[in-house]
Amino acid sequence: MNITDRKILYDGHYKLTQLLVQHGGKQLKRERFEPGSAVAALVFDTQKQRYVFVRQFRIGSETELLEIPAGMLDKEGESPEDAMRREIHEELGYDVDRLTPITNFYSSPGGSAEQLWLYYAEVSHQSGAGGGAIDEDENIELVFLSRQDMVEEPWQDAKTIIAVQWAQLQ
Repeated sequence: MNITDRKILYDGHYKLTQLLVQHGGKQLKRERFEPGSAVAALVFDTQKQRYVFVRQFRIGSETELLEIPAGMLDKEGESPEDAMRREIHEELGYDVDRLTPITNFYSSPGGSAEQLWLYYAEVSHQSGAGGGAIDEDENIELVFLSRQDMVEEPWQDAKTIIAVQWAQLQ
């Protein structure tokens, strides 16, 4: 398969691009959702001996979801590690003691260009209020879970499922 042309169909909060793909003797039109790249982390508070999750409303599910903290890699020149530290502070109010890469992956490569960097973070000191960035209209509730509660939670978010399964294998 060879991409022969790209056309932006929508350029708002997210982007939608139409690709022309040459496949053998056929030319196919395919749309690609381009939300940008993201970071996420399974966060463990070493003082409380609890994992720290966030509950917030999500447009995709049209409900509140419990998930690991995450955010967009959208600041010019910011590395995924720096973005993750920033997001943990914005959403949870914690400074990061240790940040360990788990993996990076495409969340849904059949139609989305989103790539996600996944981490494990250890924290011990909350220096801010958390709750999300005011200018991003976030309304985030912190939820602390024991390892057992984390394993038993019926997760609905893919990045969180991957992170929890990683923790179970450690």
